[in-house]
Amino acid sequence: MSQKLNRFLRPAALCAGLSFCLMAPLPAVAQMFDAESFTLENGMEVVVLPRHLAPVVYQVVVYKVGAADGEPGKNGIAHFLEHLMFKATEKMAAGQFSQDVDRLGGTDNAFTNQDMTAYHQEIAAEHLPLIMAAEADRMVNLRLDDSVVLPERDVILNERGQTVESDPGSRLVEAMTAAIYQNHPYGLPIIGWRHEMEGYTTEDALRFYRRWYAPNNAILVVAGDVTQAQVKALAEKNFGPLQARTLPARARLQEPPAEAPRRLALASPEVEHPSIWRRYLAPSYRTAAESDRTAPYALSLLSEILGGGAVGRLYRRLVIDESLALSAGASFNGDPRDYGSFTFYASPRDPADLGKAEAALDAEIALLLKDGISEAELAEARNRLLMEAAKARDSLNGPALLVAEALASGETMADIQAWPDRIKAVTVEDVMRAARAVLREENSVTATLTPPLPEATEATP
Repeated sequence: MSQKLNRFLRPAALCAGLSFCLMAPLPAVAQMFDAESFTLENGMEVVVLPRHLAPVVYQVVVYKVGAADGEPGKNGIAHFLEHLMFKATEKMAAGQFSQDVDRLGGTDNAFTNQDMTAYHQEIAAEHLPLIMAAEADRMVNLRLDDSVVLPERDVILNERGQTVESDPGSRLVEAMTAAIYQNHPYGLPIIGWRHEMEGYTTEDALRFYRRWYAPNNAILVVAGDVTQAQVKALAEKNFGPLQARTLPARARLQEPPAEAPRRLALASPEVEHPSIWRRYLAPSYRTAAESDRTAPYALSLLSEILGGGAVGRLYRRLVIDESLALSAGASFNGDPRDYGSFTFYASPRDPADLGKAEAALDAEIALLLKDGISEAELAEARNRLLMEAAKARDSLNGPALLVAEALASGETMADIQAWPDRIKAVTVEDVMRAARAVLREENSVTATLTPPLPEATEATP
């Protein structure tokens, strides 16, 4: 999926940074999407996003369980079960679901994050009954034994080797995440630690499946050439007969107050160009304190002001004006259920200038906290985000995934629909209050990624 920024998919070259485009009049966005929703008697939430531009549908079933809900010593089991969900059921052979979708010209995939696991398909609208029936089947009828589980365990171990252990950037992100979360399970990798993955058993997977996979812990979102009546009839037929289960509490440890900044450095021969990253813990959309519910919306706007592509402060000053960096920016992620994060990054033009790049980031943060932002900057950033919100309605899978992820993280449809109005209501004072609360040195982890340092040579006597 494309990079997500401030909840919406940003086009690769949004208006090419032209000021006349950014300041163009915007349509009124009273609601994000023309969504219709209902709940089945067994507790399963269903959302319909009608979009009649083409005879295509996009279906996503999300379970409100992710990597942060794993058992101690079994970190990563949610991702492992995601793989195993493509095995056999009482009605389907292993791999048959994906093969049927592919044969009919559709696409099929899944992903896991810290808070949810999602299974999604895009296919001609006439085949919606097929994919909905298949999802309902594997929700309760998965069949696992050692003959399928143990080979798949080797698959995910190989995946970890290819995507994390052989990639220094991924290793650095994993180390940063472990450093910033001192107590919360977000500090554990989604894919799992290798030494724990090697011990996964069939019973581990089945226990997790039986504990969390149930209709009252799932959300069905269908977008495309459908009506609410069509989706309701199919959902009641396929998911309606499934029994609700008693679900465990999603008990998670909380973070202690931050007392000191943390710093990491990773040098690898696979790195060609150095970079520096700094991440701060931040409130999420769900967890913003009642005393400041505007904070995540203010941080969304701040990330646009600082890191909004070629018009953001960091890119304009470090890359264009000073020619110090090849890239520089900032982003805010407020989607997680428990904690969000605010991140800065820069990569110097001259590899020897990594220290200068960090000093430049420090200077920009200090300038922000000292002098603040202007009303003009806030207005332009607001226009850009609202433009993205308006454009997001034209996508098929983008809105469906956004809705599914937000609901799985504990937000409501009312929260999703009100996002544009809440962005409009943010003031300069709101942005600066959020910036001062989050951008504190003790609340940060700074990490550098570099090629190996030259070895010191001993002086000849």
